[in-house]
Amino acid sequence: MEFNSILVATDFSDCAGVAFSAAQTLAQRFEARLIVLHVIDQHFVEKLSNHVGKNKEEVIKELRRKAEKDMGQFLQQWNPSGTEVDTLIAIGTPFQEIAVLARDLVVDLVVVGGYGRKGRGKIEEMFFGSTAEKVVRLLPCPVLCIPK
Repeated sequence: MEFNSILVATDFSDCAGVAFSAAQTLAQRFEARLIVLHVIDQHFVEKLSNHVGKNKEEVIKELRRKAEKDMGQFLQQWNPSGTEVDTLIAIGTPFQEIAVLARDLVVDLVVVGGYGRKGRGKIEEMFFGSTAEKVVRLLPCPVLCIPK
């Protein structure tokens, strides 16, 4: 199997950092394009918008600015060698956006952390599955899930 492009989904957690490191190793080995994606959860945007009394566009603008800053810090921490990466910030339901962008970009491999910043939510995972599990179910390409 050959990988020409690898998509790494990140929520900027340490688990996502470990997944990025694995993807970086594979990208170097296969001379593949490395794409790092962060998805701003649309449900969080709606809740925050209602909570702070701002319209969704303002909230999205602020969250996108924060995500760009967090992406820079994430890459500074996890990419000290400066491997060339493309970065994307999307808004939507995380597992759906990961799947849609992986298909649109025709990536050969998706790499995700086993769990994100929130850790392992037993009840939510039991009934709904983790983002990683949902991505595996949706994509026709291989998905590498890296535990921390």
